[in-house]
Order: sequence, then structure tokens, then C-alpha cells
Amino acid sequence: MQLSVIILNYNVRYFLEQCLLSVQKALENLDAEIIVVDNNSSDDSCLMMKQLFPQITLIENKENLGFPKGNNIAVEQAKGEYICILNPDTVVAEDTFAKILNSKFQIPNSQLGIIGCKLIDGTGNFLPESKRGVPTPWVAFTKIFGLYKISKLFGKYYAQHLSEDQSGEVDILVGAFMMMKRDLYIKVGGFDENCFMYSDDIDLSYMIQKLGNDNFYFHETSVIHYKGESTVRDEKYLERFRDAMQFFYKKHFKKSFFFDNFIQIGSFLFAIFKQKRAQKLNNEIDKYIVFSKNKIQLNLNKPIEYLTDFEQFKFNKNSNIEIVFDTNSFSFAEIIRFMEKHKSKNITFKNYISQSNYLIGSNNSTDRGEVLIF
Repeated sequence: MQLSVIILNYNVRYFLEQCLLSVQKALENLDAEIIVVDNNSSDDSCLMMKQLFPQITLIENKENLGFPKGNNIAVEQAKGEYICILNPDTVVAEDTFAKILNSKFQIPNSQLGIIGCKLIDGTGNFLPESKRGVPTPWVAFTKIFGLYKISKLFGKYYAQHLSEDQSGEVDILVGAFMMMKRDLYIKVGGFDENCFMYSDDIDLSYMIQKLGNDNFYFHETSVIHYKGESTVRDEKYLERFRDAMQFFYKKHFKKSFFFDNFIQIGSFLFAIFKQKRAQKLNNEIDKYIVFSKNKIQLNLNKPIEYLTDFEQFKFNKNSNIEIVFDTNSFSFAEIIRFMEKHKSKNITFKNYISQSNYLIGSNNSTDRGEVLIF
């Protein structure tokens, strides 16, 4: 078997369904399997899997074993030469896996480590965590205080030696999408089950580098990752980020008192600006535009314009619109390209999943996502 796609789920039933629909389409012409591990979700994720995707392997854990152990359990059962660790709050294009597997990287195959791709958020904007550098205390400091926005001299954290549209070697790749050889994953010991949140993907990337392999960012396919960095940048986020970095430093370097002191300053500054930032993220929708080639009627609380072709789209920049894509009418690749082309602070996007009759999406990279069930 060529590829095993591994998805760890915890209480995101609707995002998981959409993810699986996209992955199934992307695997149609590949010798591949999908393995879903559920970490004892309290929603109906497992029931949905059994009803809608009975052919997909489902591993039901009796407790929440965490991200590292959950993935390690799935890799043990995987049959593919390659594995892809994939978040359930993602949408892949129909050609994502084929493009990566068929690409000729600038690294000898024996030295190729993890392969990542371009990630965008639910509004079509590039997620800089798609490619990163090793987060030494100084590098982590430049990230927390936003120095990377000022100059590329401080751009190590987000690997700014490469643009988002330039493939190449990077140190760290994000756990939302990681493709590698299964044997390599096993050789390095998989995800460290002692890792804190936010450091498991950093640790795995770094460990694979230490084996002499090169990690690679591949820009020629885009994947939606709705949660972005998944947590609003408040005090709790910074506390978890600090714990993750300290775990990484203790394991590979040494505990950093420099970083620990500055994280306290960062917590104070983030608390001050948290409310102001949250207010900026919310725009009142003036109108919906629904792209569908089928006769669907959605009960929404604003005026709706129905269009059958992307070429019909015209945008008035003085209004806030939400665009709805009927995923039965357009491919996920077409939807992703449209989002990247028309990203704007005045536009939000949702996908319509007809088989379960709901809208799903996210309005910014810090938003945990939204589901509207009809």
C-alpha cells in the first residue's frame, strides 16, 4: 500500500465529516487507506463514522490519550509505505496527496524527512506556521513579540528564508499535515508521548533532522486548516506555549530562564490587547452569495444571491459578504483556489455539506470554527 492517512479526532464531528469527504476524493486513484482514531469523544463522531463511512478504519479509544499516543496507535496499524498525519479540521484538495507523492524533491529519497504543504485558514490567508525554524529561546521570543513582522532578520520562527510560494528545506513542520515514510516515523520513535501541547510536532521534526534527514515545505498544493493555531492568543495560550517550549528545551538543550522571564511580559501585553483584537475579528454580514449548480435553498438571515459559476462573481468592497460553496457542485481544489484568489477582510467563506445539511467554516485564524445545522 502506498499511503495511510491518519486522523486523530476529539469532539469535532462535523469538521471530521468534511475532512473525510475531501480525503476520500483525494485518494480515489491511490492505493491508500484512512485510519481515524477517536480519543473518547463525547459527541456523535463515532456514530457518524459508522453510519456515513463504515469502510474507514475506526479506532475507538476508551479515554483521551492525547495527540502523540493517539497517532502512535494508528501508525502501528498502518499499512502504507507513507503516512500522513492530518488534523480533522482540515480540507485537502483532490490532488494534494498525488502531487506530493509524485513530486521530485531536491533531496535524495534516502534523506527525505517530513513533507509539509501550504496551509491556509478559513478565509484563504496563508498560515505562517506551515514552515518554521527550530524555536530556540531567542527565536521563540521574536515570535511572541511579533518581531518577525518587522524584518526578515527576525524571521527564523516562520522560516522566512522561503516565501509561502517557494518550496524548500525547513526545520519544523506543523502537525496538522505531516507526510513521511512510515519506517522513518517508527525509527525515530513517533511522537513523544510525554510532550506538552504545541511541542509534539516541533519535537518530531527536530528528532528526524537529528537522524540526518531533511524536512521539506512543498508549496504546490494548499490545504485548509480551520483552527490555524487553534487557540486565542491569551494568557492560557501563552502558558501552554511556555510549557511546550520548556519541555523542548529540557529535552534537547537546557531550561531557559531567559525565555521564562520574557513570557511573563508577553502574557501581560497579550491580556491588554486581547479584547481590542477580538472586536476587530467580527464583521456583520450584509449578504450571502451561494455557489451551487444544484437547486438548493438555504434558510439564512440575510439576503441571498445564488450563482452557478465562479466567473459570475462580482464583489462590492463596501459590503461584508459570506460566500457559501456547495461541495457537491465544485471540487475542493476549486474552492481552495477561489478562497486564495478572493481573500479579503470583507469576505468570509463556508462550505455546504449536503449529506448532513450544514454549513461549516471559520472566519479567522484564531477562530475555533462555526457549524450551522439546518
